[in-house]
Amino acid sequence: MALSTMLDVKKVEVVGRGLDGSGISGCPGSSLFLQWSILNIKGHYAVSPYIAEFFNTLSNVPGILLAFLILVNSIRQGFEKRFSSLNLATMMVGLGSMLFHGTLQHVHQQSEETPMVWLMLMYFYVLYSPDWHYRSTMPTVLFIYGFIFAIIHSQLRFLLTYQIHYFFLGLLCLPRMYKYYIHMTDRHAKWLAHMYIVTLLLGCIFWGLDWAFCNKVLPWKVDLHGHALWHFFVGLDYCFANTYLQFCRAQQLNWSPQLRYFWGLPYVKIVKPKQQ
Repeated sequence: MALSTMLDVKKVEVVGRGLDGSGISGCPGSSLFLQWSILNIKGHYAVSPYIAEFFNTLSNVPGILLAFLILVNSIRQGFEKRFSSLNLATMMVGLGSMLFHGTLQHVHQQSEETPMVWLMLMYFYVLYSPDWHYRSTMPTVLFIYGFIFAIIHSQLRFLLTYQIHYFFLGLLCLPRMYKYYIHMTDRHAKWLAHMYIVTLLLGCIFWGLDWAFCNKVLPWKVDLHGHALWHFFVGLDYCFANTYLQFCRAQQLNWSPQLRYFWGLPYVKIVKPKQQ
């Protein structure tokens, strides 16, 4: 299908209907929306007239539920507020992704991408704050940075710059993650780190497959739902990372952390020393 023809089809969707005329979500025109839609043209409203991309929307649910369980455990056991904020940010990413893929509206694309940056800033804070001597400086700077980014990103619709920026924030977190890993002696906690890497790699593989083949007919004529699987594995990945960082922080505070399981899901059990 020629690019001009695809864009003509998208003009129909922009006013609020799917390819079969059954979709009801309004899709205000934007360059970012068109970039996404051109690559995912055939699946809009295929399952439900109320959800633009059904599988890409529902695939966020497991990650949201897991982050909620970790949040409840953090509050129940008295972990620092940074972990409550971290898991709330994780849930915001999932909810924002559901809004975007469910409606394909530009405003909801912002509700996915902006929390993704906020989440990376939270990871940066959790990783580096234990060695930061000025306690109020880092959260203040990160808050201002995240606030300014949200305003700029809502006004300037840039895609490649956003992706490079997000990738750079992730790279900044890697050195401290590696330091935590090489100094970790608990084999159960190391298993969490291994699962973090495995789920991240699996998510990237399915994301790459979706990017390469989402608008092509595969020989076996089976839709891999690569982007939905990307959501699923990244949701797991976030939760393995959050649980691992809780374990590391509990060790730093001498809270005697242990990895326990609830219906097969790992969580951190701590025993705080009695105050003298």
